[in-house]
Amino acid sequence: MTTVLQPSTETVSSLGRALSDLGLAGLLGGQLFGRIALHPAVTAISEPRERGEVVNAAWRRYGVVNGAGLAAVTAGWIGARNGEVRDRNLVGRERTLARAKDGLVGALVVTGMASAIEGIRFSREEPHGAVPLKDGDHAAPDASQAAQRRKRRLNVLGAATIATEVGIVTVNAALSQVNLRRSPVRRRLNPFR
Repeated sequence: MTTVLQPSTETVSSLGRALSDLGLAGLLGGQLFGRIALHPAVTAISEPRERGEVVNAAWRRYGVVNGAGLAAVTAGWIGARNGEVRDRNLVGRERTLARAKDGLVGALVVTGMASAIEGIRFSREEPHGAVPLKDGDHAAPDASQAAQRRKRRLNVLGAATIATEVGIVTVNAALSQVNLRRSPVRRRLNPFR
């Protein structure tokens, strides 16, 4: 008879949390880098179409990280909510925070997917993504009206995504703090309440 080794629930939970945290770090870190560092830096490129090509190539490459991050955050939270973070295992503030995170993760899926779709559409406005840009955040005046609209939409979606990601970080911190404030005896007797 063969014995099959299965990881403990605690190991699976810890791995899920770590992957979710890494995914969120990749999502938020990428957004902040793009908005604060990359987008302003492309003004050093003198040709507006080349700016667009560089910005779109960078976001296309980072799309893999964003996709993996979104999948990790979503799968991690769905797994947690179907296991140890079920409403019946939570009390008061924990339950309120978990429900807030439900909404934030849902919003992240919507804004993340919408940003990806709109970003792909924007980059396809011109061959090789060479949409004329004034800087990474603004289409140049000679960009098509459609490209200018898409860039404005991307800016709104990006801001909404950052706000959602910051919201998740904030709720995660609050959930951790609630758990730390429980007495050590209570945590040992019932780790989920």
